[in-house]
Amino acid sequence: MALYDGAAGNATHTLPALHTAGALLAHLAEILPQHEAVVWPPQRVTYAALYAQARTIARGLWQLGIRRGDPVALLLSNRPEWIITALGCALLGAPVVALSTWSRRLELAYVLEHSQAVALITLDGFLGADYQALLTEVAPELKHQAPGQLNVARLPALRELMVLGQPMLPAARRFEDVMTHGNNLEDTFPQAVSAAVQPDDMLYVLYTSGSTARPKGVPLSHAGCLENGWHIGERQHLTQDDRLWLAVPLFWSFGAANALMALLTHGGTVVLQEYFEAEQAVQLIAAERCTVYYGMSHMARAMLATPSWPHADTGSLRTGLTIGTPEEVALTMHELGVRQLCNVYGATETYGNATVTDAHDPEAVRLQTQGKPLPGMRMRIVDPDSRAVLPAGEVGEICVAGYIAPGYYRDPETTAQAFDAEGYFLTGDLGMFDTAGYLHFRGRLKELIKSGGINISPLEVEAYLRTHPQVQQAAVVGLPDAVKGEIPVAAVELHAGGNVSAAALRDFCRNQLASYKIPVHIVFLEPDAWPRTSTGKIQKIALREVVAARLSSPLHSLQAER
Repeated sequence: MALYDGAAGNATHTLPALHTAGALLAHLAEILPQHEAVVWPPQRVTYAALYAQARTIARGLWQLGIRRGDPVALLLSNRPEWIITALGCALLGAPVVALSTWSRRLELAYVLEHSQAVALITLDGFLGADYQALLTEVAPELKHQAPGQLNVARLPALRELMVLGQPMLPAARRFEDVMTHGNNLEDTFPQAVSAAVQPDDMLYVLYTSGSTARPKGVPLSHAGCLENGWHIGERQHLTQDDRLWLAVPLFWSFGAANALMALLTHGGTVVLQEYFEAEQAVQLIAAERCTVYYGMSHMARAMLATPSWPHADTGSLRTGLTIGTPEEVALTMHELGVRQLCNVYGATETYGNATVTDAHDPEAVRLQTQGKPLPGMRMRIVDPDSRAVLPAGEVGEICVAGYIAPGYYRDPETTAQAFDAEGYFLTGDLGMFDTAGYLHFRGRLKELIKSGGINISPLEVEAYLRTHPQVQQAAVVGLPDAVKGEIPVAAVELHAGGNVSAAALRDFCRNQLASYKIPVHIVFLEPDAWPRTSTGKIQKIALREVVAARLSSPLHSLQAER
């Protein structure tokens, strides 16, 4: 049996014995009162001010009847108010339901209804989206009700609506008024409220999409966020002098449970960008001397293509987190200059990350692996069919225990499918541990290709194809086959000026890959033909359709497999 854990860790110092976000904030306000906590130019909020403002919103929410355990939904962009409100809710023990700013009517209605949020704090609008108009589609009653007197048929738990900006609905309070009211209640806020918050209380409920038809709510505790965030920061060797550039949304676990917790537990500074725009990002990183990068390869490429990049001084960048192919990680290390960049593996259910490479690991380790388990994490690789635990070097499903969600929020059926009797989260991801204990991610289990009864990991074939000097990008999918069930098929993008045939690439694969792993067909795609998500990841399901369409085209022999 091969089990991997992070019990030894690499911590050089320890997290103070503070197991709620409110207690940590109070501690930071005491020991680093004038140190910058949150920057959103021109706003600069010190730790003393952050604590004071979080207490103000906590008092205002308390006066409105919000109590420990009452879910509060946030529909805010990357602004200081997101962090201030989340920490104010933490002081109350009210879990934050983080809503995506990309939400439209169906998503908004589902999450508000499913989470049973008692209050919603929202922007009036963002990037062309009118959130108040969306709310009236979900709850027309809001056009005719008064603040604090909500009675919404579809959202029976909702009692309060607060708008940051210009409220247009009669039912809404101004967020600023709640803050002002809270500021006038300095002597009436019960001190016992924050003292009653427990480490196992929910800090967040984060909704994540996946294989189910509806988003899944993932409850994350105070202690889990702080402790795992601390260990993530330790792998990056963070200190209070570090300054995080944060453009990834705070409503993602990568932002709220990972980046924010890693920086706060180390007393660093969060430099917010409301949304990613490459030119602004370059200027912000340079002006604020940011040292920590949290981003994806498409963000790095966009910044490198900006007019400012050749002239901007971004040499302050040192470490950070990313995911991607070795080539994508290397691009961020060398072209963007994040030399101590860390590779990671994780999910919302694992408090952001389960494994992280150390910033001081050799570059080859940080390019080719996702690191060792964080302290407090236990991991194993199991056979997808037999569920037997596999030894080092064998690919199977990644299972994680330790700092994981206790299950899905108000969803026992999905919980039973995703968590086993021993408390392991069944990630649905493929990977293996090498003999040194480093994780090698190998793709999604549903992307696993079963050809003639043999399992094929697409990432293994993709990684080898990308070592060909003329290949820029490669992705492998399985297509139906009458004889073998599925066959591996590769989509390939060549470097500019590249000219290599499918037959030559298959011959190249024969040098290192078993015959059953060699793509039966190779389809050549143009740079703009790859279906991608909003974060730049290749959409394998859509890619399968693109590849199938190319192969069925009468011009396939000329255009696809040349």
